[in-house]
Amino acid sequence: MKILVVGPSWVGDTVMAQPLFRLLHQRHANLALDVVVPPFTLPLLTRMPEVRRGIAARFGHGELKLGERRRLAHELRAEHYDQAIVLPNSLKSALLPLLAGIPLRTGYRGEMRYGLLNDLRHLDAHALPKMVERFAALALDRGGKLPRPLSAPRLAADLTNYKKIIEKQILISKRPVAALCPGAEYGPAKRWPPEYFGALARQAANRGYAVWLIGSTKDAAIGDDIVRASGDNCINLCGKTTLEDAIDLISQAAVVVTNDSGLMHVAAALDRPLLALYGSSSPAFTPPLSDKAEIVKIDIDCSPCFKRECPLGHFNCMRGLAPERVARHMPLPDCGR
Repeated sequence: MKILVVGPSWVGDTVMAQPLFRLLHQRHANLALDVVVPPFTLPLLTRMPEVRRGIAARFGHGELKLGERRRLAHELRAEHYDQAIVLPNSLKSALLPLLAGIPLRTGYRGEMRYGLLNDLRHLDAHALPKMVERFAALALDRGGKLPRPLSAPRLAADLTNYKKIIEKQILISKRPVAALCPGAEYGPAKRWPPEYFGALARQAANRGYAVWLIGSTKDAAIGDDIVRASGDNCINLCGKTTLEDAIDLISQAAVVVTNDSGLMHVAAALDRPLLALYGSSSPAFTPPLSDKAEIVKIDIDCSPCFKRECPLGHFNCMRGLAPERVARHMPLPDCGR
């Protein structure tokens, strides 16, 4: 059996697809499973033993680039896949399996996909409230019952790479590490204010933690703001590491504090002690899937709004979440670590 999964465009969603991959292997002996994702999420697939091959999509999120899709589809035809499972709900994402001549094409109805998908499923949002469940259900036959509880995503860490990063970034420290992840690709409404992260970094350093800021190049300027707000009590690694590096750094952290973001799901899949900060979004839909994760949020009438920016202009869902309140949830460091 050979299956192609057209994967999501976001880091966190890609992590949440792993239980689907695991279910497919449980259903099909000797399965060859390949996954198409954007290049920036490709490193996640190398940390998932269920995936035979990650395939880089040469078109960005929301881009049609029909010529590129045709070229990739031509390459994929040679694999003779038995089935394609399409996780995004867009019309564009359903084009590739059709162009690649894959006979069984599975996915939810989504955006005008009649004819593109021939195993078209209706999403029962009440029965499948979490995104991870919606993905996993596509491994089943139509009307199949999803096994519960689903096994949580788990990423493999590379300790050899971790040691190389430590040497490269001169991060030698005998103190336990608090990894703070201040980014959120979706938009600013998901981001705890930089001055709050700075205050938390200062408190964490005073408790005995070495504090590292981890994120993408887009988070580098925010990281600089946090360093200043912390009184230089943290190290800004945002933009200085690859996604593989971020995975391995987080894998050795004593505690991770993060917005609702891709790195939140990475930390959960590495089973690290985790404080997940929620404001405009909801843990009911995309929670961190780990028993070591703790949700930290306040309840106000307008939250969750699921907007990229605060529609009311006050951002109280995050501004009301004081650093002192978050610090109370941070465990005391084990300095013998």
